[in-house]
Formats: sequence, C-alpha cells, structure tokens
Amino acid sequence: MNGSEFVPLSLTPLLIGVLAAVACALPGNFLVLRRQALIGDAISHVVLPGIVVAFLLTGAIAAWPMMLGAAGAAVVAVVLIEAIRRLGRIEPGAAMGVVFTTMFAAGVLLLEQTDTSTVHLDVEHALYGNLESLIWLDATGWASLLDPVALAGLPVELSRILVTLVGVVGFIWLFWRPLKLSTFDEGFARTLGIRTNLLGLALVIVAAVAAVAAFDAVGSIIVIAMFICPPAAARMMTNTLEGQVGWSVVFAILSAVLGYVLAGYGPLWLGARDAVSAAGMIATMSGLILALTARFGPCRSRTGAPVQA
Repeated sequence: MNGSEFVPLSLTPLLIGVLAAVACALPGNFLVLRRQALIGDAISHVVLPGIVVAFLLTGAIAAWPMMLGAAGAAVVAVVLIEAIRRLGRIEPGAAMGVVFTTMFAAGVLLLEQTDTSTVHLDVEHALYGNLESLIWLDATGWASLLDPVALAGLPVELSRILVTLVGVVGFIWLFWRPLKLSTFDEGFARTLGIRTNLLGLALVIVAAVAAVAAFDAVGSIIVIAMFICPPAAARMMTNTLEGQVGWSVVFAILSAVLGYVLAGYGPLWLGARDAVSAAGMIATMSGLILALTARFGPCRSRTGAPVQA
C-alpha cells in the first residue's frame, strides 16, 4: 500500500488506536499495582448508559455531553454500590459486579430500543468501536500532513484522544511522587500529608476520562484490554515502576499496530476474503503479548515480589 492509499485509509485509524491504547495503559499501571485492575472494566461498563442518555437528551454525539453523561453514570454507580454494600452487607467486589453489569445491560437495552445506529452509536459500535471508519477523506498522500486544508478534515476523534493522552500524561507527571507513595505504602503517604483518598479518586476519574474518550472510536473491548493487558505484561518484564510504565507503553503501541495490520491483512494472508474487527484483533494481540511475557518474561517467577518505587 503506497502513501496515497495508506494516509487517507489507514493512518488516522492506526494513530487513534495507538493513542487510545497508551491513554488507557498509563493509568492502568497504577490500577493494576493497587489491585484495582477491574475498575477499568467497570468504567467501560458504566460509560455506556451515560453516553446513551446524553445522546437521547442532546440528540448529538459531542464530547462534552458524552463526558457529562459518563460522569453522571459514574456517580450513580458509586451511590448504588455503597447502598448495596451497606444494605445487603456484601463485600465491595460483589456489589461492584452487580452494579456495573446491570448498568451495562441497561445501556445495551437503551441502544436496542432507540434509533441511534445512524450516528454510530449502537450495540455493535459500543462493543467493537468505530475504528475502521475513521478515515481521512481529505488526504491524498504524505504531503497532506503539511496541508492546512487537508488537516482541517482530520477525524475529530484523533484530536479528542490526543488531548486526552496529553492530560493523562500531565496528571501522571504532576502527581508521580504522590502516586508512587500511595500505591506502595498508603499509610506512610498519609503521614506525609498526602490525601490518598482524593488521589485515588482522581486516578479513577482520569481513567474514566480516558475510557470515555476512547469509547466512541475503539469500543469497550479495547478499553478493557488496554487497562489491564499492557500493564500486566509489563509487570512480567521489570520490578521497577518506571520500567513497568515504559514497557506498558511499548506493549500498548505494539498491540495496536500489530492488531490493526493483522485485522486487515491477516485473513487475506490465510486465504479469506474479508477483514476482521480491528478492535477485536488489537485486544487479542494484547492478550497474546501478556501470554508470552507470562511464559518468557524475566520477572514472571517473581511477580509476587514488590515493585521497586
């Protein structure tokens, strides 16, 4: 495929997939180390009904209504979890599972009962995303990267996920030391005056923002996989936090690139006619990378050992 085909048809979907994978993997490192890995799964379930309700109220797919709808759904979920935990006297994990699966099912029902397919908001797009259709129609080749007119026609999802990634990186850079201390020794962090509860809440909010920004483009499958698989695979490669974050970024990028390429060309190489879902293949590649690191990673036999801050 030459530049005149690759740039308009594959460049922007590939970039969006890479940026979304990295934006989810970065906060996922801290969620995995805090034994809160399933929060990423939970967030991806919660945002669906919030996004659908926001669309029904506004009649348009826009960033701010989606963010507000997802935030409102998250607040409802927190209230329900606490109510179930206290009234039912069950452990928090069970309450979380009940609330998030119920809310996701409610979101699916809303999608099936409303006419949202014309704006790429339906059950299929909620699960698999909209990655393959995010092409750059105004591009004619590599020269379009320097053409202001062509650049104005870039998919809005690209700028959205790019801004989100910058925000995620900024948050982690700004609160790197408090995040390290509260992750490895919460009691000591509190003695230093760090408000660990607020910091943990901020981390969940950042993860939620990343999930919402990625949700429309890549769907819930990639969001769930990228929160867990690259950080978990990176944990098999090193026992230092800095090394784990670096490896997780490498694995996220590798999963996105290999998954997107194999989704389009893998079936053709095997003699099939049709491509497969890019989101599904990206998530599959992240799982395969995790399996390989679990088998061959230098720290696979010491995963119970503490990560060095």
